[in-house]
Amino acid sequence: MNLRRYNIYFNTHTISGIIICAILYVIFFAGSFSFFKNEINAWQKNESDKGETYQNIVFDHLLDSIGQIKELKGRDITFYMQHNGHSSYVNIGESQDTLVANKAKAVAEQKQLAEKKRLATENKGAAVKDAKAKDEKKKRRGRGRRGNDDSMYFSYDLATKKPSDYSDGYTMGEFLYRLHFLAPLNQIGINIGRPFGYTLAGLVSFIFLFALISGLMLHWDKIKSNFFVFRPGNKWKTVWTDMHTALGVIGFPYQFMYALTGIVLIVNSVLIIPFSKYLYDGKEDEVYAALGYNDNTKYTYLYEPLTAPFKMGDFLDKLESKWPNSHMNRIFIKNYGDKSMHVVALYDADIDKNFAGSGRLIYRVADEKILFEKSATANGSYLDYMKGFIYRLHLADFGGYPVKIIYFVLGIMGCFVIISGILIWLVARDKNNIPKRKRIFNFWAANVFMASCLTMFPITAMSFIAVKLATKVDQSFIFHVYFYSWLALAVFYVIRRNIAKTNLETLLLGSILSLAIPIVNGIKTGNWIWETYRSGANDILLVDLLWLSLGIIGLLIFKKMLQNQKKENANGKTDSSDDNAAGRTTGTASPLPLKSAFALKNKPATKY
Repeated sequence: MNLRRYNIYFNTHTISGIIICAILYVIFFAGSFSFFKNEINAWQKNESDKGETYQNIVFDHLLDSIGQIKELKGRDITFYMQHNGHSSYVNIGESQDTLVANKAKAVAEQKQLAEKKRLATENKGAAVKDAKAKDEKKKRRGRGRRGNDDSMYFSYDLATKKPSDYSDGYTMGEFLYRLHFLAPLNQIGINIGRPFGYTLAGLVSFIFLFALISGLMLHWDKIKSNFFVFRPGNKWKTVWTDMHTALGVIGFPYQFMYALTGIVLIVNSVLIIPFSKYLYDGKEDEVYAALGYNDNTKYTYLYEPLTAPFKMGDFLDKLESKWPNSHMNRIFIKNYGDKSMHVVALYDADIDKNFAGSGRLIYRVADEKILFEKSATANGSYLDYMKGFIYRLHLADFGGYPVKIIYFVLGIMGCFVIISGILIWLVARDKNNIPKRKRIFNFWAANVFMASCLTMFPITAMSFIAVKLATKVDQSFIFHVYFYSWLALAVFYVIRRNIAKTNLETLLLGSILSLAIPIVNGIKTGNWIWETYRSGANDILLVDLLWLSLGIIGLLIFKKMLQNQKKENANGKTDSSDDNAAGRTTGTASPLPLKSAFALKNKPATKY
């Protein structure tokens, strides 16, 4: 490879990597745990999902229960099935019937007025402002699908028949899943015309793709000779370089797949803009409907009630007998109770029958006529296979626990690649020929990146303990515990200005907390590892074993790093220029005094 190409690949890889490293670490770390979203939810709730099943008649019971507290006539009702197969998000929109809508609006206004009067009487108006602020905050949080007071959005377990508000039923599994595509950032109020968190995650995925390709081209000439090269006995810059190169090349197919599928899944809203503008007259909803993500079809409300009641359980039973090797994805009910009522059913094929098939059926209730039908297991289109293939690869919801564990290990390997890249970048630029101001900036950049990334391990473990010990866990609780603790610990290590201790102490703290998680679970719930194994609660058992393994591996790595540090101290290597520069970064040499973090101009140049 000529020098010009090498410099292009090197600069592209380095600059793109250092720009996105901290956010990419968050995506990989949280995303690795999100493969076990359902297992984490079961662990937190202490309710093992042992293949829970339900009868379709439960949908009729649910609709009857909702109808007792809210008039359903003329409403659009949507069921979004979750991945565990027996839980669903339920979204109930405003009624198309003006009489029902006006009545609901009047009742809501009366309740709001009465509440304001009560608060004004109790606190002389001071609480009114606070109530408005809380109400506004409630509207902004969650998934943003709650409309006015006449709408409803909640989660419902079809097997246990337990409803829960989205915020009140929030779990660590849901939190980590949504954190891995930066959904919490949507709530910080940055208006760019699209959800800020999703857009940032998509941009990071796009830049990550450049970093991967440029990194592969950078090492292409020596990819065969250096593929298995690892020299742990050499200086620390060499160790980190070998780790970065070896793990990066080994995990390249996985990381490339995630960068590509992440772009498709997250940035699709950006990519859809030109299509919606030029092909759909700016109607983005029609684009999403054409892609099969939702169904926003509007049917003219006729103000004529159905002559016979609609039984959703019977409808789903017939559909399951028609499509035996598939499962429900979404159900859209349009204009409930009216003669214009339609039901749109979206089904996915079972993985063992069709890896990426999807089916769709449109049913008119009044005359029991099927207007459109496409089986989930046959006659698949190009769009069906591409969508299904991307989702299967990204979510790892095929192959059971072995595939999820492999994905988890590869995701954690990606975290090591990111960390080693930061360390290589810092040590390579800690030289006398680099101006002091640039070396100070480089140190602070690496210091902030390392503190932000490495503290995520102990904070995640601590949050698992917190949700297990707390009496009430909701979205606000998890947000406060996780983000405030993360901010406090990261700021502490940033101010401390010692990357060596950041590395060692976060590893030790995270390992100890990881080992404590199964112990806390056993004391709190009685679900010790041997008990969950005996009872067949494999999902709860997996979470405990996962944290137990992370704790043991973390302590072994910590012990090895301490042994290396003692060995270098005994050999008198801690004052050498190479190991001192790398030691401040890796935690294997005695750290510089606090003031010495800025005293870089008198340090000998780093040799490598």
